[in-house]
Amino acid sequence: MIPLATDITSYLRDAATDPQFPDAPFDWTRADAERIARDEGLSLTADHWDVVRALHHYYARHQDLGPISLRDLHDALDEHFHAQGGLKFLYTLFPAGPIAQSCRLAGLKAPFIATDRGFGSAA
Repeated sequence: MIPLATDITSYLRDAATDPQFPDAPFDWTRADAERIARDEGLSLTADHWDVVRALHHYYARHQDLGPISLRDLHDALDEHFHAQGGLKFLYTLFPAGPIAQSCRLAGLKAPFIATDRGFGSAA
């Protein structure tokens, strides 16, 4: 018997369209990310896709805990990619801001103050 308070998104998430991105948002596609990257002048590599997967995984694990904290996400990405150089490495991949630009590619809403419309990407 299915409980009355069943969350339908859990059933939809099981039908992931791309097995390489199991934590991707339901409406996200690799083609969308490639289009955004092309528009922003990025040539996607395996490293870019690793960052997208890391973001998907982080957001999937933290989305129910309230708003995503810029500081916590910043620290998590720095730690996850520490062996490659942390945030310095991420800035080489995403020159418009490793959090703001990579969140756009991942189909995720960047944390509050990751971008400043008057300045550009801050993170």
